[in-house]
Amino acid sequence: MIPGAVRDELVRHAREEAPNESCGLLVLRDGIAERYERGVNAAASPYRFDLRMDDPRIWFVEDDGYDLAVVHSHVSSPPRPSRTDVQNIGLWEGKPYVIYTLRTDELAAWRIEAGVIERLAVRDHEEAE
Repeated sequence: MIPGAVRDELVRHAREEAPNESCGLLVLRDGIAERYERGVNAAASPYRFDLRMDDPRIWFVEDDGYDLAVVHSHVSSPPRPSRTDVQNIGLWEGKPYVIYTLRTDELAAWRIEAGVIERLAVRDHEEAE
């Protein structure tokens, strides 16, 4: 679940980075996104991302019971993993993989494991209450 304020922040980041892809991390507890942490797309590309975080401490929040989900934007293509996304899954294999598309304002989540792409449900936190 992604609360409206968290979604708004990742959308704002995607708009600011256009025409390049934005990227960052959702910090989750029990499947609910508590916040969005902006990253830097070191690739500075409209077709791929290379996530860098300014504060390396973010990588240790999992030690405190949080989960991390990677987020990146697509400028115009649908919010589903591209061939490049699948090939470069790396550390995110088996974890939530969230994509926001600027053109259509769509947000979708996936799990990519061993080349298999599975869609995950994404709901606004308020919808679930």
